[in-house]
Amino acid sequence: MSWFKNIFKKEEKETLDKGLEKSSQGFFEKMTKAVVGKSKVDDEVLDNLEEILIASDVGASTTIKIIERIEERVARDKYVSVTELDKILREEISGLLLENPHAGTGNIDASKKPYVIMVVGVNGVGKTTTIGKLAHQFSSEGKKVVLGAADTFRAAAVDQLVIWSERVGVPIVKQEMGSDPASVAFDTVQSAVAQNADVVIIDTAGRLHNKINLMNELSKIKRVMQKVIPDAPHEILLVLDGSTGQNAFEQAKQFTAATEVNALAVTKLDGTAKGGVVIGISDQFQIPVKYIGVGEKMQDLQLFNGTEFVDSFFKKR
Repeated sequence: MSWFKNIFKKEEKETLDKGLEKSSQGFFEKMTKAVVGKSKVDDEVLDNLEEILIASDVGASTTIKIIERIEERVARDKYVSVTELDKILREEISGLLLENPHAGTGNIDASKKPYVIMVVGVNGVGKTTTIGKLAHQFSSEGKKVVLGAADTFRAAAVDQLVIWSERVGVPIVKQEMGSDPASVAFDTVQSAVAQNADVVIIDTAGRLHNKINLMNELSKIKRVMQKVIPDAPHEILLVLDGSTGQNAFEQAKQFTAATEVNALAVTKLDGTAKGGVVIGISDQFQIPVKYIGVGEKMQDLQLFNGTEFVDSFFKKR
């Protein structure tokens, strides 16, 4: 339960509020229309609410769960006014998120040294930027970070990661274009052990056109890292672009089938009205949403806090 007691700094909360502004505004505009002329929550209001949640990219199965919870409360309380709907909706979504697995209060397990994070996700979702922001966060906490450029199929991916390593001031391990990604991962963890690093972050190729190839490649990367660190990787972080809505669900489906993802980062929430995708993905995949991206700045990749997220999502502007 400690996850929901994370203390948010004032600046973090303001950034989260601002980052979810489009999602929140879009939601409340639709909600206002849905209850116009109504005094109590009836079947028509619930039908409208169902449509709004699905349109907000919460996802069909999660929407049904939320509606069923509200129906139970309406049946129990006999009369629920439409003015109470915001509060009930907030409570039920918070409750749903609380039931889902969560990432705990800390970024990493300090007992694992170095703590190895393998980052997966399709190209264009903000994978490299997420790695750079994570490297910055860990580095600013005084942790020694090593990056591994194992997306050897795209020169741009390696070049971007090199830029981030220079910007943040952390070492990077890379090889020639087209090199074996597993070889890069092996060299990275070996180098991290030699340097007594705290955290290793490995980038991987973002191709989904052939799931079998992807599965084999990620499995091989894991196997070779385990020659150096038997329980590596400690975290397989899937990065999803929140602005793609339902497409993010599809990517999560593909990657969770290809490898054992145990943490999620949902990026680009500040530029979209599709913030509801975080609620649906957290519920549907039962994998902790660990980070959310709510802005361009280095510190705008936040540790996900369900209570604060729901509070900002339902904040009337």
